[in-house]
Amino acid sequence: MLIMNSKLIKTIFLLIIALIVLPFTAFYIDQQYPLNEIQWDTIKLLFSIMIGTAIICFIIGEMTKNCSQVDKLWSIIPSIYVWIVCFDSNFNPRLILISILVTIWSIRLTYNFSRRGGYSWKFWSGEEDYRWEVLRQHPIFKNKFIWKIFHLLFICCYQMSLILLFTLPIIVSWQGNATPLNYFDALVSILMIGLIIIETIADQQQWNFQKEKYIKIKNLEHLPEKFSHGFLNTGLWSIVRHPNYSAEQGIWISYYLFSIIATGRYINWSMAGVVLLLLLFQGSADFSEEISNQKYPKYKDYIKKVPRFFPKLW
Repeated sequence: MLIMNSKLIKTIFLLIIALIVLPFTAFYIDQQYPLNEIQWDTIKLLFSIMIGTAIICFIIGEMTKNCSQVDKLWSIIPSIYVWIVCFDSNFNPRLILISILVTIWSIRLTYNFSRRGGYSWKFWSGEEDYRWEVLRQHPIFKNKFIWKIFHLLFICCYQMSLILLFTLPIIVSWQGNATPLNYFDALVSILMIGLIIIETIADQQQWNFQKEKYIKIKNLEHLPEKFSHGFLNTGLWSIVRHPNYSAEQGIWISYYLFSIIATGRYINWSMAGVVLLLLLFQGSADFSEEISNQKYPKYKDYIKKVPRFFPKLW
């Protein structure tokens, strides 16, 4: 457990450094395409919302001892951001399309988080991500002051900053407002919808598996072979170990493609958020799999047979 948590801590520090370095580097490289005054004002507004929500999440998390307050907003805040940008752009057609797609993603993910106990009528309560409790057991974080600093800087400020950053390609898409909607927009929209469907199927398969497994355990029933391993390894989960993560990453890469279509700039400053998101998923998968390795003896064999994010093509 100590080795696992030490590895995670190193990943967290890497993510924090990347958060500082990547956005400024990307913006410096792409500075020949300046934002106009309205676009800057919009970014300032989004940044203010980000700071405010991070602080609120920290305060509520400390009061309730539930550090998953950001999780409650993860699927909601992006849709708020994109519609603010869409409004400020005077409802540019491409931005309307992007905002609708993000709203579809938002509704689906919010529903999935809700049915797993993420929300309640007392909005500050709900289920906490099990990984935070695991991390609290590390000797460093048993110091309450250090945990509070980690809670503020990483769980709240880092994650809220990341959410803002990976939604910012819509600003670059706004910069290319002279480019009309075209068939590339249609292709990317189809791709994004397809990935949302894949993620929905993956989450539903996991939901069905866990629900049935725990019903059988509660009723003291004999577990069939597909449940005896303790983890899901059929359906999409037999193709890759994290089909939901794979689809989620693909969704935001697709989202970034709209900025390329609008401006023709294959590498632009808004890609920093996508890169940071990919790094976060890598670290999150590392952490989750270390926990699964300790819980399920056969998980190591599963890792050897099934790739993590990308299916075997031969």
